[in-house]
Amino acid sequence: MTVDVVTLLRAELGDRVDVSPASLSAARADKSGHAATGTPLAVVHAASVEDVQAVMRIATATRTPVVPRGAGTGLAGGANTGGGEISLSLRAMNLVREIRPADLLAVVEPGILNAELNALLEPHGVWWAPDPASRAISTVGGNIATGAGGLLCAKYGVVRDAVLGLDLVLADGRLLRLGHRSVKGVTGLDLTSLVIGSEGILGVVVGATLKLRRLVVGERVTLTALFDGVRSAAVASAAVTASGIQPAVMELMDATSLAAVHRLLSLSTPPPGAAQLTIQTDGPAAGDEARAIAEVLHLAGGHVSVAADEAEGETLLAVRRALHPAMETLGATLIEDVSVPRSALPAMFDAIARIERQYGLVIPTVAHAGDGNLHPNFVFDGPDVPDVVWSAAEDLFRAALALGGTLTGEHGIGVLKRRWLADELGDDQWLLQRDIARVFDPLGILNPGKVFAT
Repeated sequence: MTVDVVTLLRAELGDRVDVSPASLSAARADKSGHAATGTPLAVVHAASVEDVQAVMRIATATRTPVVPRGAGTGLAGGANTGGGEISLSLRAMNLVREIRPADLLAVVEPGILNAELNALLEPHGVWWAPDPASRAISTVGGNIATGAGGLLCAKYGVVRDAVLGLDLVLADGRLLRLGHRSVKGVTGLDLTSLVIGSEGILGVVVGATLKLRRLVVGERVTLTALFDGVRSAAVASAAVTASGIQPAVMELMDATSLAAVHRLLSLSTPPPGAAQLTIQTDGPAAGDEARAIAEVLHLAGGHVSVAADEAEGETLLAVRRALHPAMETLGATLIEDVSVPRSALPAMFDAIARIERQYGLVIPTVAHAGDGNLHPNFVFDGPDVPDVVWSAAEDLFRAALALGGTLTGEHGIGVLKRRWLADELGDDQWLLQRDIARVFDPLGILNPGKVFAT
């Protein structure tokens, strides 16, 4: 069967079918550090919609599993390809097919990098708002597959708020065009929103019509505030939210993560135990908003500093964006992704502190404090995640759910969280969602083993 599938693929796609050991090995894992079991059959480097359709027709005819993949920067194992599976890479499909500033839309292929897209949009006076920390290395298709968010989403929204339509290849090779190009559109069920965040189990995204924004007019003001502990910083962030001021960015770093990034970037050592809020305002009222936020932070016990200019402000944000490489200097990491209501951030940090004590762990944590999305990092000696880490992670997930939160805010379920999905959804909704997936993919060949535990 292995030879037959690869032979069929090569007959249709020629040298786009890659069976080199290096490519097969790379397709087994993503940035989560988790690797699939076994060796993929092949990596297919699709360059067109027709390539994707050919792969899916062959996969359906031979009952061969297919795992769609962008840049492989995911953190939940969602694009990991194992034994007997085809890795379908969309990275070479990276064109911007249309930019319409007057209509605030662009049509793109899935393989373009987030940052590259915005560099191409900027001369037209527009931008695409989703802003994951991985924007320089993650694809738009991957952003769509996971429903990504990022530093700016509290003010400007997440991927689901920024997509008008999708082109989707189904498991049998049929091409659907979902959504619309107009600002409004409520014809039929909203299948576009259903596909966003579905992690490749419903179909392969081969094109996207994106909702753009005008470039922000006015200045950007960035400030930082140091606090004696992470709970104080979380209380201060909740106070900013309660004040009614809407910053573009509000990021929180606990003491361990802040110290690790400072070491990585050769910056001065922060005070022991200090946590930091980094906040940016933008637009015509940026200066007034920054001054008002600084007063809130000061009253909450923060030691506030304001960047001298936008260049210094971007340097301060680079500290937050360096979190993942900083964690890699500490050891292997399991990077988690829970979200809670913004007012519950202090309580969630209390829960993390309890879990650290109970399990004898240090859990460096950062948060998109503007929207209540936390990224606790479990650090361990790799390659396998120790049982104590999984036990602590389960405790953390249940704490987030108890506070009215969710298992994942932007990284997705993948393979790492599938065992807890029914705990959040309930059995009836879990079964309904699984059954919906089977309508799109009756044979279960699209990204099998991801999202829904078998």
